[in-house]
Amino acid sequence: MTRLRVVNLGLPKSGTTTVARALRRASLHTADFRIRTKQSKDDHLIGEYVASLIYEGYYRTGDPLAYLDEFDAFSEISMLRAGHSMWPQMDFGVIEAIRTLHPGVKFFASWRPAADISASMARWSNMTTERLPVHDQPGLPAGYGGADHQRQRWIDAHYAHLDRLFAGSNAYLRLDIRADNARDQLATHLDRAVPWWGHLNKNSGGATAAGDDTTKTEAV
Repeated sequence: MTRLRVVNLGLPKSGTTTVARALRRASLHTADFRIRTKQSKDDHLIGEYVASLIYEGYYRTGDPLAYLDEFDAFSEISMLRAGHSMWPQMDFGVIEAIRTLHPGVKFFASWRPAADISASMARWSNMTTERLPVHDQPGLPAGYGGADHQRQRWIDAHYAHLDRLFAGSNAYLRLDIRADNARDQLATHLDRAVPWWGHLNKNSGGATAAGDDTTKTEAV
């Protein structure tokens, strides 16, 4: 039986924390943004960022998942910290290598309207005041990203690129996390029961926000 591997290509603030819990409840060993204590049998991986490990595998071996073999699923794969801006979900070479070397992988992209993702980014630590504008991101070079309309254009372009890249492929799903049947869509796509779906975390105003992933707030 082919092993199920799952990769979320959605952007931060698109519901990745909700997705992480859903995948874990579906009994998939899931890496979300960073490898936490007790999540890996390899002590060398503890504290490492998923994005860093993806690129290390890609450029050392050609396989982006080479150093992440113990994980079944990946719910957030980008990383934006001081001096480091890594976005594997926007990298054709990385995506194509995973598709080629792991043909059974199921890709999806957690999604909600660009205005919602952009607003959530603006509420997330110093992401839109410092980190996005001072780093180069694919399609969003340094100097851009501080303004809402700039972020929305970048967000929309990312999902449009994925739609074009996977056009006609049943290996990909754009998942609207707000949809009443989001759990059913994901379960059907993975051909696996997804016993939990919900909204995790709260925004700075205290209201529950679907996909407002405020737990990953490394303001560095």
